Amino acid sequence: MRPRIAIVGAGAVGGYLGGHLARLGHDVTLIDAWPAHVEAIRSQGLRLTGLEDSQNVTVPVPALHLSDVQSLSKQSPVDIAFVSVKSYDTVWATHLIAPHLAPGGFVASLQNCINEPAIASVVGWGRTVGVIAGTYSGELHAPGEIRRTVPLGGTQRVVYAVGEPHGRITARVERIRAMIAEIDSVQATTNLWGERWSKLCVNVMRNGVSAASGLSGNDCDRDDRIRRFSIRLGAEAVRIGQALGYALEPIQKIAPEGLARAGAGDAAALEQADGVLLATLAAGQRSALQRPSMGQDMLKGRQTEIDQINGYVVAEGAKAGLAAPANAALTAVVKRVERGEIPARPENIAGINA
Repeated sequence: MRPRIAIVGAGAVGGYLGGHLARLGHDVTLIDAWPAHVEAIRSQGLRLTGLEDSQNVTVPVPALHLSDVQSLSKQSPVDIAFVSVKSYDTVWATHLIAPHLAPGGFVASLQNCINEPAIASVVGWGRTVGVIAGTYSGELHAPGEIRRTVPLGGTQRVVYAVGEPHGRITARVERIRAMIAEIDSVQATTNLWGERWSKLCVNVMRNGVSAASGLSGNDCDRDDRIRRFSIRLGAEAVRIGQALGYALEPIQKIAPEGLARAGAGDAAALEQADGVLLATLAAGQRSALQRPSMGQDMLKGRQTEIDQINGYVVAEGAKAGLAAPANAALTAVVKRVERGEIPARPENIAGINA
């Protein structure tokens, strides 16, 4: 019998995965805070598009607004709840779905940042799993429409990773892995925390600079000053992650130690890291429409996750006795843009990276 699945947060990440699981016949209910999005899914289905026409599909799937979640009490309990809201909404979102979990049900964080501790504070560590969308990128383009902006992983790269906080490969990890494998490339990992911090390093390099500059992901990489600054950001995050004891994975195809040296001014390492980022740009592996999630939030006038990404690196660095001046400076700039004190523009990054 297939598990009953709830997706709390049916945006670019949760909605994409939930929609495709529903397409494959899984018992999925989407839950979201945006009334227009919920109504569009109810009336027209969820439209999922990719970089190729063969990836475009409209899926009928049940959708609930937050105010309707209590109706789940009249249905079968939820076996797997994927929480895919913004990091600052994690605790209340977990509280929202927790009463509807089956006795053996659990919650999986399908989010940026490191939110397993927040989920565990509500349901306990024994009911907490991590799912990392490592190389996925997409956007909630319009109500009821989610657009993927990077290719499928295939045999070229692993897009998703699933792991337990304690590092063992369990039956439930394998169950989620098998479900996602029908959609995209995925692996079960014994290194959830190292994978999480490595993805955090990617977000540190890409999200805040897009939000502060107003540029797309590709345009950030085309700008020499922004690209070099992103390397500094990633280098600080790597050194802090190493100090905290995480076993880091390659970050945007760059070895962690090489990235750290590049950000510290090692000329050879910087040339290599720069070359990797430029090669990815030249290969056209991201759509011209791709914009990191924080950049999307800024355009939509929404609260960003700057405190949970670059600001989190600064805070964790302080615990380890390491400063992260580039991340601290970017955090301050993004907050100024967020408050409307300054516009998003490339000069914001140039001013930091002088």
